[in-house]
Amino acid sequence: MDHAHTAEVPQRPIDAVAADSQFNQLVRRTGSQFRHIRYVLTANPVNLVAFALFLLILLLGLFAPWIAPHDPLTTNAAHALKPPSWSHWFGTDQLGRDVLSRVIIATRLDLAISIAAVAISFVFGSIVGSLAGYYGGIVDRISGRLIDTIMAFPLFVLAMGIVAALGNTVENIVYATAIINLPFYARVARAEVSIRRNAGFVQAAKLSGNSDMQVLAGQIFPNALPPMMVQISLNMGWAILNAAGLSFIGLGVRPPTPEWGILVAEGANFIVSGEWWLAMFPGAALMLAVFTFNLLGDALRDIVDPRQRT
Repeated sequence: MDHAHTAEVPQRPIDAVAADSQFNQLVRRTGSQFRHIRYVLTANPVNLVAFALFLLILLLGLFAPWIAPHDPLTTNAAHALKPPSWSHWFGTDQLGRDVLSRVIIATRLDLAISIAAVAISFVFGSIVGSLAGYYGGIVDRISGRLIDTIMAFPLFVLAMGIVAALGNTVENIVYATAIINLPFYARVARAEVSIRRNAGFVQAAKLSGNSDMQVLAGQIFPNALPPMMVQISLNMGWAILNAAGLSFIGLGVRPPTPEWGILVAEGANFIVSGEWWLAMFPGAALMLAVFTFNLLGDALRDIVDPRQRT
């Protein structure tokens, strides 16, 4: 008696199917994110210009040693105080060092100081402000007194005092800049979280069994992030100005390390005698960086704002 044999279709393991599904969802989310970023950049030409300038500054900071045409520390008395030329586009300083190379190398240091200081102040300010806004009570009062104490001093004077007390090293400049910027993030986070802590979607998340930290980190904070992104962009520019200001008055980075504030301070001594390029080009680089970060805030807000995705 013949028996019909039916070919069995191989079944894929359930784990493999689930992995494929998760991968496809990740691909779709990534594609949606890129489309959203492209829309934000192309919808407003100012956003596109801001990101282009930021990319330029970032590339200069990352690849400064390879982009700089000359060694920024090499002196040559025979070429001292030469005006801009084809061999030295930004001219030379009083020791014959190439100003363009020093401006490019200074980009890396100022950008690193700004990013490190803003990252520290954002993390700690967000934590303090979010906890104060969510729990209120004694947590809010203690954090409020701390923030008010910092804000009671003129911020640049406070940074001067911190650096003067701890020593004018790059690390101390970062810490001083982070401390004076921390209240901005704490206040914004507290205001945004306190507004949303009783919202309907928060209550729904609590009823679903999520803990307070899960609700705060997963539901409330992402909605409080857009205004904080604007603050991050502004603080990047302020951090660069703060570092340059400290160096300008002699409390920042020490010569001969190239830094925009030092370059402007050294060039200011030669403006009267006609060597305008020594202060002009470092000052222009500083102005361009601050201008870029100010423009960047609106674009970052639109990118991270969940309401912009609907």
